Amino acid sequence: MKFKNTHLLMLCIVAFFSMAGGALLSPVLPEMVEPLHATSQDVGLLISAYTISTAIFALVIGHFIDRVNRKKLLVPCLVLYGLTGLVSYFTSDLQSLLLLRFIQGIGVAGMTSLPMLIIADVYKGHKSLYAMNKISMAFAIGSVSAPLIGGGLASLGWNYPFLFYVLSLPFAFVVIVLLPETRIKRDSDEHKGIFNGFTALKELRISYTVFLSFAIFFILYSALTYTPFMLNNVLGYTAKEAGIVLAFQGIAVIFIVPRVKILASKYSTMLIIATGFTLTGLAIFSVSFAYSIFTVLLLMLLFGAGFGLAQTAIDAQIVQIAPSESKGGVLSIYNTMKYVGQSLSPIVLGIVLLNFDLATVFRIAGFFGLLVALITYLMKNIFENSGDEHIKEKETKISVSHQ
Repeated sequence: MKFKNTHLLMLCIVAFFSMAGGALLSPVLPEMVEPLHATSQDVGLLISAYTISTAIFALVIGHFIDRVNRKKLLVPCLVLYGLTGLVSYFTSDLQSLLLLRFIQGIGVAGMTSLPMLIIADVYKGHKSLYAMNKISMAFAIGSVSAPLIGGGLASLGWNYPFLFYVLSLPFAFVVIVLLPETRIKRDSDEHKGIFNGFTALKELRISYTVFLSFAIFFILYSALTYTPFMLNNVLGYTAKEAGIVLAFQGIAVIFIVPRVKILASKYSTMLIIATGFTLTGLAIFSVSFAYSIFTVLLLMLLFGAGFGLAQTAIDAQIVQIAPSESKGGVLSIYNTMKYVGQSLSPIVLGIVLLNFDLATVFRIAGFFGLLVALITYLMKNIFENSGDEHIKEKETKISVSHQ
């Protein structure tokens, strides 16, 4: 079966589900405190349990992902994602929800890595960049629109956002029927799984790009986790209203992501990434001084623009520089670090909140973003001199050979 645009759309939906799953509960966290008889720090673990599990199992799945048919792995992941969400809706104690969120992370681990790997199976040359741009947009939109969905469903009840996950169950059936299998069978005797990916990390460009995936999602989840508490404590906003404010980032993301490819033709990828971190760092740092909703909305627009630039450019860079013989392993490690960033953000910043205040949380997160921006800019020449030109030449040759 020929791989069509409708199949690419299905991969985008998988990417959207995987990235929306974590951010979905962010605006609802303050409203979960009372019914779950917990503290703000306790309910924040509902995000960490999910992302820690995803980080762990992305590595486990990455070890054998090239030896298993894509659909045989993707469908069970979608089913697990939906069933755990359905059970969570009927659960009312924090310990059980934490366990369910951990199990759900197993499904998300496969759903995050497989769309990128299937694209590597199917698309070559400039077409792979086009396809990755679509997946990156789905990831980005999932991250920033999920709070709006979660906040809206929370207006019906604190547990209603869990019903969003159930949508993956009918979609799993669609995948069974319509998505073609894309795995290219190779000699598995020489396949070392995830170890090939770790070996590739010896190259500075690869290891630093993997770090960037950690950093951008650490900063994203500082905004998604703690902005609702600021809106609730300072401005008296509900979960639904907080979700609308957080989703305001989506306006900037939807506008920026399609333009990253155009910017990449004029500027280096590292400069685009540095600019993205600068914008997110400035935005989240400035939230600590914001006391009006108009200011917060403007800062969310700025944050969304920075996130869209950085995340899309980082995704494109890792697909380009990962060696073909260890691409599956590298992508699994890369996606793991996204979830490590999501996991550590509420934990590290939760400790800061316990000892200081919300303003300090936003300032530390903002300073981290600006520091990464500076380091990335300083490393720009290293990336360009050690491989960017070679990659462009290689992609051009592949593109010509497929015309």
